[in-house]
Amino acid sequence: MAVTVKECLELQLLEVEMLLSMFPKRGEFSLDADAVPSIQRYLRNGDGALPPQLEYRIALDVGEAKVKVELQVLLPHMYPQVPPQLFARSDALHRQQQLQLNTRLASHISSLDSGDLCVCEAVQWVKDNSLPFLENSKASSECASEEAGVKEVLHRMWIYSHHIYRQELRKKIFDSAKKLNLTGFCLTGKPGVICVEGLRENCDEFWRVIRYPNWTHISCKHVENIETEGSIDSLRLFHSFEDLQFQAHGDYGLRNDYHMDLGQFLEFLKQHQSGHIFQILFGVEGKLSDN
Repeated sequence: MAVTVKECLELQLLEVEMLLSMFPKRGEFSLDADAVPSIQRYLRNGDGALPPQLEYRIALDVGEAKVKVELQVLLPHMYPQVPPQLFARSDALHRQQQLQLNTRLASHISSLDSGDLCVCEAVQWVKDNSLPFLENSKASSECASEEAGVKEVLHRMWIYSHHIYRQELRKKIFDSAKKLNLTGFCLTGKPGVICVEGLRENCDEFWRVIRYPNWTHISCKHVENIETEGSIDSLRLFHSFEDLQFQAHGDYGLRNDYHMDLGQFLEFLKQHQSGHIFQILFGVEGKLSDN
């Protein structure tokens, strides 16, 4: 007999209860405060729109040095009938080691029996198998530090979206930028524009997080890489991550479907030595009025 979404969501909540008992300390298990209640409301009512997909993070201590490795989990509504989306990350891992670790993790999860809860299995696998990657990362870092004149690279991404309205999406954008030490801005409204600048691996992680799982109306329009023998902070165009909002044209009731004043946005870009980006984002040359 076919398994229903309701049955899958019930199993997901059971697994969350089990994980909470395994990771009771503050900061070990993190999920949005309304994540479980929204699923419980759906299960009680049995109709209406599906709740948001369950998403949480588990902080793991690996090895005797207790290196922090975070397992990020996103559960499709039909999990465990379909595989979860898992991503292990650590500040102690270089991007290549992190990619290799996650490739091995995905391979292990795909080898398990379909239909079984497997996040606990993934947690144990990460604890048992992360140490070799961490040791390789440490060794490569020590080799790199011995090379004279290592250059830093500032990575800057210009991201365009059809619109940015939702508060939970904006919160994810700002939280991720702060966590990853990125500067830039988020222009709210229609269209939506995001600029982030910082280390490349942090920009790449930001891009992965905000697109995750399926933000379709978004694209990275332009990337800049600037080398320096000093600190990348001297190359930043922005001193913080700004919440950018300009006067809107039109307001169509409850939809808040308004267009931002792009003339003000062009002025902002020019003030930050980025006027050329306007044409890249919108396909037209920006012009300021004479007034």
